[in-house]
Amino acid sequence: MKLFEANIRQIQNWKKDSWESVEYYNNWFISFAPSAFLEARNGSLEKVLLTFSKTNDLMNITVDTILQAPQIIEVLRIMTAPPLAQDRLVGLSYVKKSLLKTLENGKLPRTGINKEIIDSVFRMVKIIEKMFDNELFPWLHSKNSITPQQRKRSAAIVADRLTGVLSDPIIRNAQEARQLKAISDYLMSKGYNFVERVDSLTTMPPKSYSFHVNVPTVIGQDRKVNIPIDVIIKINEHCRYPLLFECKSAGDFTNTNKRRKEEATKFIQLRNTYGNDIKFCLFLCGYFDTGYLGYEAAEGIDWIWEHRISDFEKLGI
Repeated sequence: MKLFEANIRQIQNWKKDSWESVEYYNNWFISFAPSAFLEARNGSLEKVLLTFSKTNDLMNITVDTILQAPQIIEVLRIMTAPPLAQDRLVGLSYVKKSLLKTLENGKLPRTGINKEIIDSVFRMVKIIEKMFDNELFPWLHSKNSITPQQRKRSAAIVADRLTGVLSDPIIRNAQEARQLKAISDYLMSKGYNFVERVDSLTTMPPKSYSFHVNVPTVIGQDRKVNIPIDVIIKINEHCRYPLLFECKSAGDFTNTNKRRKEEATKFIQLRNTYGNDIKFCLFLCGYFDTGYLGYEAAEGIDWIWEHRISDFEKLGI
């Protein structure tokens, strides 16, 4: 069955559609971001105060302290001058990034605590202590005890630093949830059913859809790679394969143009495995300019705009 096209050839509309999408995204961001920032800051302040509590106001940071409350190492690396990103702390202390990620998730390595783990944590602690932002924690270098005002001020500043790290993932997750809900609401209004699990693209029932499906592809002669697909939609029994959609929501033009090749690479791998019958589309919201759209169109990738979700009808949905 030959499917219709949505926007891939509507070149005369690209510029207008792009700016309408930017406006749609900005309106959402203005209404959502303040609450997301407040949520992130409240979470950050709790983490900072926990760190102060576990370390006796930073005056007792030991390997045992970290192993008893491993999540505080994320806060500790933000307390340095300059604040240390994960990769920078890993490089300076010569530890495995997987260990640092595990600790920051509040967990201990599955292998248990051994000499290598203890030595790695020790090195991270020494780097952090050496690079502490002295102006933020004056009590560490004076004979005076910390005052409630100092604790409050320092905690607030560190919380603000940490919030910048936490708010971005919160916004990204909210963007994905918003897009998936919009698609689900539309499909259910058209009589489609959600399926939890998809064992094979060819056995998916008609008028059904699913989220976050790993689609197997073959690279070369025998190398198999799973490609994560955000949404798959089986229109009817005449379609050999479901439609595959990647949801993309962006708050600036720069990053979308930097990463536009990623979608093309996915589509090439899918087409090499499943042939020309496979259709890979994008579900877009935000900052996608005509340069981005032209690149994707040249690769044969169509798209639906979130701000005009009725375009799904052009694909026969």
